[in-house]
Amino acid sequence: MTDKITLTIDEQTVAVAPGTTILKAAGQIGIEIPTICFHDYCTSYGVCRICVVEVEGSRTLVPACIGKASEGMKVHTRTKRVETSRRTILEMLASSVDLSEAPGIQEYMTDYQANTQRFPEARERKPSVLDDNSLFIRDYAKCILCWRCVQVCADDAQYAYAINFSKRGYETQIGTFFEKSLPATTCVFCGQCIGVCPTNALKPKREYLLQNGLSEDEIMKLTRSQRKRRTRRQISSAEQSEEE
Repeated sequence: MTDKITLTIDEQTVAVAPGTTILKAAGQIGIEIPTICFHDYCTSYGVCRICVVEVEGSRTLVPACIGKASEGMKVHTRTKRVETSRRTILEMLASSVDLSEAPGIQEYMTDYQANTQRFPEARERKPSVLDDNSLFIRDYAKCILCWRCVQVCADDAQYAYAINFSKRGYETQIGTFFEKSLPATTCVFCGQCIGVCPTNALKPKREYLLQNGLSEDEIMKLTRSQRKRRTRRQISSAEQSEEE
């Protein structure tokens, strides 16, 4: 069994270990392929399809984050077909999701000359901001369903399994089982979901309140008030359990 396989990417030759993805192979020779759902510390599933490339002999475009390099493979990362696909994906995202706090995606918009007004009749996703805990808020109007938060909450990191996809079709969004508040789930408030979110759909509560005009003193008063209410609920719950 050979230790390396050789392929060409944009006319450049690269030798990689068997099992290496096209994305990683391209990175070894300095070729950048755009990614959104991909994260170095999350399992790749090729959800967003922004990383598609053209492989000679393949009928369809191949997602580079999960497509494996093979001996003699010839890959093209910026053909007209590839750029059209990426541009369309970006335009579709912009038509229904608030990307105002997703700088990485905005850079791709500029790079691929995406027309954010291409689908004027598209229905925007505008779910209400979920504010049910003292650590962070969930603004799913900014969520692109990349699945990163679900992955780190599950087998990729925390093994808490507090969140997953909920609903179907256009109404799909990230949610908790039975739509419970986060404190009522298995969430341990580790913050890893915030760290991997590419669009600020998950945002620290302090940052969110500052952006909405509250002062530091107001935030501290609010936080103390929330803690008191939580303590009262815990005492009430404990007393009820004793009575039972």
